Amino acid sequence: MTFRQLLGTTACLLGLLPSTLAAQRAAGWGDELPRLDDRVLAELDSIAERQAPGWPAPPLIPPPNNVRAIYLNAWVFGSSRFYDLVRLADTTEINAFVIDVKDDTGYLTYTSDVPTAIEIGANRQRRAADAKHRLMVLREKGIYPIARIVVAKDPLLAKKRTSWSVRHKNGGLWHDRLDFAWVDAFNDSVWTYAADLGEEAVRIGFSEVQYDYVRFPDEPRSRMQYAVFPARREGETTRDGVVRNLRILGDRMRAQGVPFTIDVFGMTASTDVDLGVGQVWEDLVRAADVVLPMIYPSHYYHKFYGIARPNSEPYRVVHHALKDALEKNKTLGVTTEIRPYLQAFTLGKPRYTAHEVREQIRAAKELGITSWVLWNPRGVYAPSFFLPKRPPAPARLEAATPEAEDSVSVADSR
Repeated sequence: MTFRQLLGTTACLLGLLPSTLAAQRAAGWGDELPRLDDRVLAELDSIAERQAPGWPAPPLIPPPNNVRAIYLNAWVFGSSRFYDLVRLADTTEINAFVIDVKDDTGYLTYTSDVPTAIEIGANRQRRAADAKHRLMVLREKGIYPIARIVVAKDPLLAKKRTSWSVRHKNGGLWHDRLDFAWVDAFNDSVWTYAADLGEEAVRIGFSEVQYDYVRFPDEPRSRMQYAVFPARREGETTRDGVVRNLRILGDRMRAQGVPFTIDVFGMTASTDVDLGVGQVWEDLVRAADVVLPMIYPSHYYHKFYGIARPNSEPYRVVHHALKDALEKNKTLGVTTEIRPYLQAFTLGKPRYTAHEVREQIRAAKELGITSWVLWNPRGVYAPSFFLPKRPPAPARLEAATPEAEDSVSVADSR
């Protein structure tokens, strides 16, 4: 049996997927700070108002031609380390930040006016009271701000809106192996809430909204057999549910004039089947403007792509995955942008240094993909991961003729 034929065997993949991707969940950084009381929240609000008085709805800015982004969790965005990363962007090729607006705890980074968020207490663990000020800093520095919003893994929403949650067949909420409750991805109210948050993110200064966990739980069948999805329509598959509800997000984001982008399992690029979570490549690239496959070599199992230790060969893993993705897009006749998430963390051997990171970027570049996002769950990035920022070309002093002056003017406008 060839490797491609093996991938076509759904049962095989469903058995392998949970163990190979458990690491992404295990790297969680959830509730690292204590719950803030009302007095502290009021004080932070006062600081934020003084720092960004009269903040207007900022105009949208287009994405860079080549997005070179880093991921910041909400705690990093709200801390002094945010400014360290801004300084890093000042001197390197970094031109975009992906920032959590709602992470997989369900809590929000800043105080939201969305009714559902207020009602369920999603503002109670706010990470950045001065979020608008920090977005203003990004705009002034020319750093493209992208909001990340987690959709289906929302234990807070599941607890507070039990009618929207995945239920256990024996009663109560269903939980995954890490004891997280999930909301029912068949329920369109879940996606409408995510769309409401996305619209709000655009209003306060984000120029793009990236949705993650646009899927069902990646759990073994032994656990999923106890999961009940109350909003599932008759005859509907998990794939059907994802496709149906992606339309809600896509319609709402495009109405705001921003790209509709989604994070997806990296393995979807190399399979022709639903991996059990409702994600199929052809559906995803037809729904979104930008698809971000999470291609982390440490998450691929032994001999995937015929590579004995995928984590030790980041170049080959990324090259194989993106080559498959590009071939699929060509076959489908779609032009959806592929902007991969690449690994900038260590999980097992070897330790990931600048060499391993740059090898992933090199693999993408050789295939013509020059936009990417580096993922480190704690927002720690060595300067050596990045190329230095190119200084602007010096003006030509001999521009004495009208023709020469025109050429300088055109160059400056680019």
